Order: sequence, then structure tokens, then C-alpha cells
Amino acid sequence: MVKNRKRIVILGGGYGGVECTRKLEKYFKNDEEVEIVLVSEDNFLLFTPMLPQVAAGMLATRHIVMPIRTILKKTTFYEGRVKNIDPYGKIVNLWGTKEKRGISLHYDFLVVSLGSETNFFGMSDVEKHSYTMKNLNDAMTVRNRIIDILEQAENETNPILKKSLLNLVIVGGGFAGIETAGEIMDFLLDARKFYPNIKEDEIKVTVLEALPNILPGFSEKLAKFAHNLLTRNGIDIKLKTAVTSFDGNEIRMKKIKNNSDEDDFEEEAIQTKTMIWTAGVTPVNTIKRSMFKTERGKIIINDFLEVQDFPGVFAVGDCALFIDPETQKPFPPTAQLAEAQAKIASYNLYSLIRNKDKKKFEYQSRGQMAIIGKRNGVASFFGMNISGIWAWALWRNVYISKIPKWDKRLRVLLDWTIDLFFDRDISRLKFVDKETSKEYKVLDEVDDVW
Repeated sequence: MVKNRKRIVILGGGYGGVECTRKLEKYFKNDEEVEIVLVSEDNFLLFTPMLPQVAAGMLATRHIVMPIRTILKKTTFYEGRVKNIDPYGKIVNLWGTKEKRGISLHYDFLVVSLGSETNFFGMSDVEKHSYTMKNLNDAMTVRNRIIDILEQAENETNPILKKSLLNLVIVGGGFAGIETAGEIMDFLLDARKFYPNIKEDEIKVTVLEALPNILPGFSEKLAKFAHNLLTRNGIDIKLKTAVTSFDGNEIRMKKIKNNSDEDDFEEEAIQTKTMIWTAGVTPVNTIKRSMFKTERGKIIINDFLEVQDFPGVFAVGDCALFIDPETQKPFPPTAQLAEAQAKIASYNLYSLIRNKDKKKFEYQSRGQMAIIGKRNGVASFFGMNISGIWAWALWRNVYISKIPKWDKRLRVLLDWTIDLFFDRDISRLKFVDKETSKEYKVLDEVDDVW
């Protein structure tokens, strides 16, 4: 082992963590004095923009995941969940499992890119009874649920119960919610041919959004186009509508009547058995209970993406608080932002080790895109507003180019092509969740322990 080796530890195997690691590998490709370590709960990079297509049965699950070990070359990889971070002792502790003990990793430099989790805004009943669209398991669970309600509704003779089964509600009018609504509606209409007792007008997909418009961040014209197209496709969109409770059978919500007065509202209810929650994210609890200074649950960082009071520690992505100088509001949590921050964080780490000047992070969004159903989309790209089939084609080309492995790109292209000619599979795949991980004794030092 090389003496005085510097160890860089990156926490998080999402866009920010993997991009940062890849850049660091290039900077220190032939440098044996620098060790790079990546820690992730999963041993794969999940291509989250395509999760709704997995839920709708268009893409196979394995085709949107890239094994991290096949992407990285120089990096030491640990699959594990972060228990806590000690920035004073420069130690990261990982949870153990029933089959292995916990691990303690010492570091010289640290990059925190632990992402976010679904935010239910303190509504425990909503968290208990709703479905989410945050990871691969969520997408498969939603797909199984859609097929399950079709099977139940096909032979249901009670019209009230049948109506509630076939009424799916998506909460959140952002990218995840709108793309999920469009894909699910397409899936339901395609699958209906196999269920002769279900009529097209019995299927209903509803989107609830607390803001006055869907797809915040898009121009008013593009948001309006998306709204109108979704409505024509049979999706009901309720704006200025906030969920207050859900017991698994009925959604209670408040409809804000006046834009300037949230106290001026009327209560409404929707009978449904299925609610998919995409209404917000919050940093993971590991960040909230860490020793780092936080605001709104996110780590406070400076212009160089370094954590306040801890030189050599950087934070990127959803868990980092970076204010847009123009709007004085935090940048929205997107993969594009995480990748941009990862590039600057990796350069600044390289600069610290090589005694060079660091770069300030300056962000300019390249654009935003969303697909809103079969061969339709909206896009704002380099100042141009595009809608319809051209936006849909642009979305596909841009996102498939982001997939780091050529074999996965080909598999996704084949799935898309097959979807043009064949019906989607309506097999419901049963699976059992793993047991919850337990805490086990932590080793004192773990450089080479697995």
C-alpha cells in the first residue's frame, strides 16, 4: 500500500455521485497516491427519467439500471447504507446487515451526494396508503397495482366499487407526476382490450396539483399545451388542490379558491383505491441528523460547493442547498443540476490536492423536457420552446445519449421499437419485500473488510 495515500470518499450512487467519481477517475487515472471510494445503497445507477415507462410496461426493469462496477475502473466500491458521518474524525459509518458487520471508512476528502427521499409533509396516513415513484421497486409495484385493479374491476359487479378501482390519482403536477400520468393512461387504454367488461369511459386518471399550473419551470405556453393535451387524452387535472388525507379509500383535499389567500378554500373528496404520490422530495434523514449546518434540511455550501466549516468536504445534488442568484431561491432538484455540480466538485477536489485554484459553481440550465403520452412532449431547449412529436423525439434522443453503457442504450431502443408493434405485457409479477436491515456492531477499521 502506498504511504500517505489520500482517500476521497463519495457517498451516493446517483447521478451526482457517479458523475463525480467518473471525473475523479480521469483526473487521477495514473496517480497511485489517490484512492477513490464510492458508497451506494444499490450496486447500480438508476436512470430515473424512465421510471414511468417501466411502470407502464414499456421498458424492462433491467434496461434502465447500469451496474456501477461496470462504469467505474479505478474506484473501490462499497454497497451499503450510510449510518452517520463524523466530519471531525473524518469517518463515515455504514450500517451492517445480518450477514456482515458494519463498516467504518476513514477519509481525507468527502463528497456527499445522498440525494433525497419522498416528502409526505407529515401526513402519515398518506405515507402509509399511497404509492410512490422514486425507485425501481416503486415502478414495479405501481405496474403490478395497475394490472391488479384491472383484474379486480373486470369481474366487479358493484358499480361504485368498480368506479373507485378504475379511478387512479397522481398527486403532483411536476415532471414525475405528469409523465407518470401520461404513461399510465396509455397503459390502461392499451391493456383494456383484454378486459371486455371495462369500458374506456370507466377508466379515469386524475392529477392533483397545489400550484396554479402544472410543470413549473416551463413557459406558460408550454405548460398550457401540456395541460390541454393531457385533458384531451382523458386525464383530469385539478389545479390549486392540496391533499389533506388519504385512508386507502378516499382522498380528502382542499381546493384553494383565491390565488392570494390559501385560507379561502373548500373541501373536496375523491373515492379511489390507488393514489400515487409524486408531490415533493426532502433530503434523507442521514443529512438531517448530521453535524453539518443545514437549512430546509439541506447542507449549506459555499460558491465552491464546499461544506461550511469543513474544508475538503463537498455536497452536491438534492442534499445540497445552492441558491439561484437570480431568483434567490434554491435550484430545483434535477439530475442536470447534480451532474453540473459533480463536475465542479471533482475539479475542486483535484485543485485542492494539486494546489491549484478552485472554480466557483455557476449554473445555466440547458433546458427542460417532459413526455406527456404517446409521441407527444414539451421541451424548452436553449431558449427554444418545442411541443408535440418533435419534443417527444428530442426527449428520447437526449436521454438515451445520457445512458453510459452502449448495451443498455440498445436494449432501451429495442424496447421502444417493440412497443410500436406489439401489445404490452399484462402479467402481474408477484414479489416479496426483503426484511428490514438491522444494526450490527461496527468494526474499528475496515479498509479491506467485506
